[in-house]
Amino acid sequence: MSAENIRSLFGPRADGRIVKMREERKDRRDPVCPDDVLNYLLLTVRALLPENILEIGAAEGLTGAAMLSEAPHARLTAIEIDEERFAAAKENFASLGLDGRARCILGDAADVLPALEGPFDLIFLDGPKAQYVHYLPDLKRLLRGGGVLVADDVLLYGWVDGSVPVPQKRHSLAERIRDYLSALAKDEDLITSVLDIGEGVAVSVKRR
Repeated sequence: MSAENIRSLFGPRADGRIVKMREERKDRRDPVCPDDVLNYLLLTVRALLPENILEIGAAEGLTGAAMLSEAPHARLTAIEIDEERFAAAKENFASLGLDGRARCILGDAADVLPALEGPFDLIFLDGPKAQYVHYLPDLKRLLRGGGVLVADDVLLYGWVDGSVPVPQKRHSLAERIRDYLSALAKDEDLITSVLDIGEGVAVSVKRR
């Protein structure tokens, strides 16, 4: 079996409509969540059976929609700062019949998170990477004991772990992500592992 065929075995098994919509958007400037990252999320959803999911950086809503399709009784709160993506997310949730379970919030997560009330069973963090460490106190507050926090792009092209030289203009970004990973490692309330999928995923479980 070829490497490509092997990879295809681990592609996301989301609703066929969502898979098609994702394929149509993969060549855009802001691509959708990578297949292997989405597959890990769907695996987590299936194992955790969350009732409440929080997504920071909803984009056009397709990752959130895939998670809702895997958890028929879950509700999603999705935060997106870009107006066009926010509008597209609302439209996509409606077209997929998920608008009754998806609450979209237009705004900066730094402003929205302090006003939210939890608990959430699963949080997917895929917003501005330099802000991850600043979001962490609210994310911990909102995450229930035994809940899972998944943060995407924490290795970022190899810049964060030093395997690839960091471009001069990206030093601050790489350092902020390192700050986030360091905060996770030192936090006694969280058990964290960094997975080498996509551009790196940090998975944290909150102790009960």
